[in-house]
Amino acid sequence: MTAFEEMGVLPEIAKAIDEMDWTLPTDVQAEAIPLILGGGDVLMAAETGSGKTGAFCLPILQIVWETLKDLESGKGAGTAVVQQPTHWGLSLFDRGHAMAVTLDGLRCQSREQKEWHGCRANKGVSGSGKYFFEATVTDEGLCRVGWSTSQAALDLGTDKFGYGFGGTGKKSNAKQFDNYGEAFGMHDVIGCFLDLVKGEIKFTKNGVDLGVAFTLNAQQKSQTYYPAVVLKNAEMAFNFGAHAFKHPPPNDYVAVSSAPKESVKYNPVNSTQSSNESDKPRNNAPQAIIIEPSRELAEQTYNQIQKFKTHLKDPMIRELLVIGGVNVKEQIATLNSGVDIVVATPGRLEDLIQGGYLLLTHCRFFVLDEADGLLNQGYTELIDRLHRQIPKITSDGKRLQMIVCSATLHSFDVKKMAERLMHFPTWVDLKGEDAVPETVHHIVVMVDPQKDKSWRDLRHGIETDGVHKRDEMNRTNDIACSLSEAVKILKGEYCIRAIKEHNMDRALIFCRTKLDCDNLERYLQKSDRQKFSCVCLHGDRKPAERKANLEKFKRQEVKFLICTDVAARGLDITGLPFMINVTLPDEKSNYVHRIGRVGRAERMGLAISLVSSVPEKVWYHGSWCPSRGRNCNNTNLTDQGGCCVWYNEPRYLAEIEDHLNVTIQQVSPDIKVPMNEFDGKVTYGEKRMAMGSNYENHVQQMAPVVAELAALESRAQITFLKTHIAER
Repeated sequence: MTAFEEMGVLPEIAKAIDEMDWTLPTDVQAEAIPLILGGGDVLMAAETGSGKTGAFCLPILQIVWETLKDLESGKGAGTAVVQQPTHWGLSLFDRGHAMAVTLDGLRCQSREQKEWHGCRANKGVSGSGKYFFEATVTDEGLCRVGWSTSQAALDLGTDKFGYGFGGTGKKSNAKQFDNYGEAFGMHDVIGCFLDLVKGEIKFTKNGVDLGVAFTLNAQQKSQTYYPAVVLKNAEMAFNFGAHAFKHPPPNDYVAVSSAPKESVKYNPVNSTQSSNESDKPRNNAPQAIIIEPSRELAEQTYNQIQKFKTHLKDPMIRELLVIGGVNVKEQIATLNSGVDIVVATPGRLEDLIQGGYLLLTHCRFFVLDEADGLLNQGYTELIDRLHRQIPKITSDGKRLQMIVCSATLHSFDVKKMAERLMHFPTWVDLKGEDAVPETVHHIVVMVDPQKDKSWRDLRHGIETDGVHKRDEMNRTNDIACSLSEAVKILKGEYCIRAIKEHNMDRALIFCRTKLDCDNLERYLQKSDRQKFSCVCLHGDRKPAERKANLEKFKRQEVKFLICTDVAARGLDITGLPFMINVTLPDEKSNYVHRIGRVGRAERMGLAISLVSSVPEKVWYHGSWCPSRGRNCNNTNLTDQGGCCVWYNEPRYLAEIEDHLNVTIQQVSPDIKVPMNEFDGKVTYGEKRMAMGSNYENHVQQMAPVVAELAALESRAQITFLKTHIAER
């Protein structure tokens, strides 16, 4: 049995993993795979290259395959009724789309901050008894709890069929909110009383009777009443009588779970979940949707899934890659023929969903890979919208699982999204706050045009981005615009200098904009001194070209891949020895992602950042730019209606150092790394040599010592035997 099988992974999947030479699970895989197989929501934070893709793809593949197997054998359809707890609990079906309910029905949560979402119990009471249940506030937020009939809206207390008591100290019915009792919040226990003899509803707070809240007339007393709750960014736990109450009711009240059978009515919404053909997923209703921030990442995850599922047969899992730049008709045709797992970029995915070509009705897994990247690209609203559309319980009674992962998970936006959307998530945090791997040496080279005057005499330097075309400047003075242009020229020279100094035969080179990438590509290819084979990877290149360029670099047909941050996230390029930041990123988390491209698989890597000592004027196209940067020539600053800003790299460097809690070593413009800094035992792209492992003929050198040790061992044994015999 393999190590993966011991975690519960199917033998067929384990066999594929073994063929990929994955002997042991990585730390993040060992933690996350059992959690996902167990049905939980998971947040994964781990270093780039730590195996996050396998950590979520493997269990998703297994559960999807097992579900298909059940459907094939007839087990999958019509099981929703038995999935609903037979004991008293909140209904898994009669609830708002943003209301999460634990499978035992005793805890609920809504992380929607602008809307109320409610839920009713799976059973209700009628007749003439007196009934009671308890609700405890388990997290800060707004909540109302009470009783409602099946006719009531889930927004408890906003129509005449629901009766609620809210945390603001108000009772509510038919949209009338009146002062009642007192406010309640975190850890408070609310007792909910229903007297169908007198026709009264009342509440207690931590055992203190707050008095009658509502009086029911004869017609109202004849209704069936269900325990109900509505939340706004809050969480509550319920006790319907299965356990001892914290504040027991008077003896004439009984727990709803102890109500006589003839008084108990099942929630009619549950009974609609019956066995029928609609329980079976339609061809264009996948069980898993994995969203990636870029085409390259989506393709990489898609390819991994294809490798993992090699031995999963009968039934076959059908996967689809949904990205832009591909004929949409082909994707629609594949969806119509049947798809189980979709790996997608956000734009094309939204198009297919809005067009009705891709259904969310049977989605079991909602995965956000590189979540901070998705949020930084402005997809927060889309993610929220998709999450609202996905049923929180599938037709066979399985709860939606959400998986969020990134190398930089500790961002405020990601944490807030997790609180809002995820269902009691488990953190798999093997990374802590962002850090650069020990296998990466990262250094800074200051580019100072006031000290390095070589730019004044350079006549065939790199083509710059054109932000200074309308500015007054020349090469003989040190005004701000001249120095900014000088930085752009010098960085082209320093880039070539770094390549030559370290004999780089393979490196990633990061530029700030697509235009910078194009200019550097032309400069390296046409350098008079030495032509460097290189290709570009950024958003303006056609998908086919991007894919081809990435493959060329992976196959080492070209030496250098010049890219924007689109390539900083998750691309799996093994054995990469070097990386150059032509410009520091303004997002400190992107520095970690860029650095994470080298020093992977225990191999050593060198990352060089070229940092301007003076402010540099750069393009900054926002929503105000009509073309969003395409052929834009408005070189005014943004506060003057233009598309340029002054870029302060020393400030960004300070923020990165503060974020990582390190001081990054600065080297001189010759870009020589001091040998004693790393003890001269480093070959970038190779594994770090152990101390003392570079002895020549070490076996022969150690032979006398080994012989001496053997003689000492022999003498010790003889001495022991002599002593033992003498004692006898």
